[in-house]
Amino acid sequence: MRDAVIVEAVRTPIGRRKGSLAEVHPVDLSASILTALLDRSGVEAGTVEDVVWGCVGQVGEQAGNIARNTVLAAGWPESVPGTTIERQCGSSQQALHFAAAGVIAGQYDVVVAGGVESMTRIPMGSARRVGLGDPNSDAIRRRYEGVEFNQGRGAEILAARYELSRGWLDEYSLRSHQRAAQAADDGRFVGEIAPVTLPDGTKFDADEGIRRGTTLDKLAQLETVFDADGRVTAGNASQISDGAAALLVMSGDRARQLGLTPLARVHTATVIGDDPIAMLGGPIPATARVLERAGLALDDIGAFEVNEAFASVVGAWLRATGADEDRVNPLGGAIALGHPLGGSGARLATTLVHHMRGEGIRYGLQTMCEGGGMANATVFENLSVSD
Repeated sequence: MRDAVIVEAVRTPIGRRKGSLAEVHPVDLSASILTALLDRSGVEAGTVEDVVWGCVGQVGEQAGNIARNTVLAAGWPESVPGTTIERQCGSSQQALHFAAAGVIAGQYDVVVAGGVESMTRIPMGSARRVGLGDPNSDAIRRRYEGVEFNQGRGAEILAARYELSRGWLDEYSLRSHQRAAQAADDGRFVGEIAPVTLPDGTKFDADEGIRRGTTLDKLAQLETVFDADGRVTAGNASQISDGAAALLVMSGDRARQLGLTPLARVHTATVIGDDPIAMLGGPIPATARVLERAGLALDDIGAFEVNEAFASVVGAWLRATGADEDRVNPLGGAIALGHPLGGSGARLATTLVHHMRGEGIRYGLQTMCEGGGMANATVFENLSVSD
């Protein structure tokens, strides 16, 4: 039976909104990571049979099939195709699922999965503001009468449902910054980051969202955003960011032929739909489903990446699953590092598989909440570790 393995995974440093990556066109940002992916793996561009690329804001500079534009900007052969997909925050995790499925089905031997988002240049929600109508049709409004779909309100619903206090959310967020800062200081991200050459010729090589000086007192001073009596603030939510990430996926047989050692195997992948009003609780049933399909128990997983869209998402997931918090986002998450929407799924996967290899962890699990009430979940296996 064919399998799908990841032989290389790389990401850009994540830039703050209007930060170091603000002057980089998202196509060129994506192209830089494609170049780094092949430089590190030694694979020739002409052997890649498709580029499956996630991007949420497919308008303006990110319109017109950014995957194909990225291939051309990277100077790859014109014979290499590309396709762009959008599953909200899980877009590039879904890109990885499609890529792995294509390899397992025999449609590809070698494929790239990843994604990008320049939230500075294409602000969040831009595609909804082009004056071409409301994506929520009359039929949707009749089904959910009086409902305003809003991720921030979904985060508040989860906080209330799982009795997560403002203090807990802020404490979790502080820990995300502390873990990310420690990981950066220890060089834990060096193997996964490819520096980006900026228009002025300088090299951008480190995540710039980590706030080393933040404290609980500073977080407590922030006002709530979505509900005056709520708990969600800018400090306990993910950062608006710019960045890209990519993974080189191929069959195990092709990896052996090329003399490449996989970072991990895509063991099991799934996606679920969930309540679109609370919207962000999907990682809970997605985790249950992917573990069942993988034939694994929660305790078999040595590391988890649960996207920190909001601290309440991770808090709800922790309380529902009972997972060991020390294994969850051990190097920090989107609250500290940032959340470039279409690139985040690939970024989490990149961080996870490198962490698994570095720590000798056999199984890792990644899951992300997504707009509209969906979630992807993926189990990775480090083939260099066995029972």
